[in-house]
Amino acid sequence: MLEYAVKLTHEPAAMSALDIDNLRSVGFSDRDILDIAEVTAYYAYANRIADGLGVSTEPWIFDS
Repeated sequence: MLEYAVKLTHEPAAMSALDIDNLRSVGFSDRDILDIAEVTAYYAYANRIADGLGVSTEPWIFDS
């Protein structure tokens, strides 16, 4: 799951049916895979909106 999410985040054009098959082979349902893709895509979207608008983090969040 995490390998899928990282690949979707960093190399979305490289995704293939094999990525889906790999998730299915370890027990993820099609609904699970949809949820993984949607959550990954949502966080990418939300972070790009925040970065694009110059939104700063809350003071209690430490940058490492």
